[in-house]
Amino acid sequence: MIGVLGRTYDGEVCSLARALEIVGERWTLLIVRDALLGLRRFEEFSESLGAARNILTDRLGRLVSAGVLERVRYQERPDRYEYRLTAMGHGLAVPVLSLMQWGDAHLAGPAGPPRLALHASCGGPLAVSVTCSDCESRAEVEDVRITWGPGFGG
Repeated sequence: MIGVLGRTYDGEVCSLARALEIVGERWTLLIVRDALLGLRRFEEFSESLGAARNILTDRLGRLVSAGVLERVRYQERPDRYEYRLTAMGHGLAVPVLSLMQWGDAHLAGPAGPPRLALHASCGGPLAVSVTCSDCESRAEVEDVRITWGPGFGG
């Protein structure tokens, strides 16, 4: 059988595969999207996503275990919790915006994108791009070269 991946990517020495272990499932990325939009409570996620409660509970728990979200009590008697993005979770803003913009460019309906990412300070549209950390110039896709890093070990 050629290249069949199981549920986990334990044998993969690849940061993308490791990231997919955490966010590579449909509901998970939508939860992260909603958290980036400011949702925090289980019922808010449930209403927004329409996911079955057991699935939502499982995905929220996995995101907490992975360190993407933290579960914080906001009420006692009865205890109630909300889910807040950690620094690791906030770090997903760029990949989520990139996927959103890819979807807007290739999959939006005739009315256009369902959401817009705007700069809070000036209101202008945001565009995710790749920038060289040495020369600070924007790199186009054809300018990107991926090579082995120190963590590859081979």
